[in-house]
Amino acid sequence: MDWEKGARRIGTRELRIFLAVAHTGSMAKAAKILATSQPAISKAIADMELNLGVRLLDRSPQGVEPTRYGRALVKCGVAVFNELKLGIDEIGFLADPTAGELRIGCPDPVAAGLVRTVIDRLVQKYPRMSFYIETESLARRLRERNIELAINRAPEVNAGEDFDAETLYHDTIVVVAGANSPWVRRRKIRLEDLVNEPWVFAKPDGPLWSYVARAFQASGLKPPRATVTTGSYHARFSLLATGRFLSVRTKQALKFQGSQPLIRALPVELPMTRSPVAIMTLKNRTLTPIARLFIEQARAIAKSTIDRRERLG
Repeated sequence: MDWEKGARRIGTRELRIFLAVAHTGSMAKAAKILATSQPAISKAIADMELNLGVRLLDRSPQGVEPTRYGRALVKCGVAVFNELKLGIDEIGFLADPTAGELRIGCPDPVAAGLVRTVIDRLVQKYPRMSFYIETESLARRLRERNIELAINRAPEVNAGEDFDAETLYHDTIVVVAGANSPWVRRRKIRLEDLVNEPWVFAKPDGPLWSYVARAFQASGLKPPRATVTTGSYHARFSLLATGRFLSVRTKQALKFQGSQPLIRALPVELPMTRSPVAIMTLKNRTLTPIARLFIEQARAIAKSTIDRRERLG
């Protein structure tokens, strides 16, 4: 089979058809989305399979599903259209460098701290920029090119074959309570004093919880039981504001919240929670101009706002 000759016969039209079929699991649904006929879709898929010499889809009465060859083509097709979009966006940015969209991935604490500050500064200078923030499944979204960069605690998105990483600063996790909590007035607190208090956590399997569990275990203590578990930042914030609950946040997220915080860090150490916070990008992916501007601004803010010791580790 002459693979190169067969591949040359597959263009963006064929890829778009195949991705629509793979996404919907139905040639009829793909035809409706693409405003064409089902026979045209079937012929395009058959021609692609003939040109490549492999079966791309498994057919059944319930619909179609990509084979392993089809899954490889889906991955390739997504990358092709993402790169095409990036090229078009860059042309638009060169024509008008004050506009553009950037898709970012970061957990809630980073979104509420560093990322919020970077976006605020950029939008003041470039008011027609827009940003889209994802807070979960960052590694997968980077690989699938659904986001252009991620900012996270480095162990949560491991650098390796897929990613480039640049450390911005080192962060630690602190125990927090509402500003009206009796614990805030204490000058000295032992970790064992807090074990049986009401705690609110985002997820029992979330990244911050794993650090908390490790910190308590390192101190010879059983990790605290979550009284409330919720993915809602507003719910956690509201519970903390009552003064009756404890939780955890990153030290830098607290720094960015302002001079009169409603949430305060307690004077108790959580051991073994210090780790680097890094910008992660996909290797060999050309960054858009707006992504490069974002990274430059993030570096500048990290340098000016965050303690030198925390930047350098």
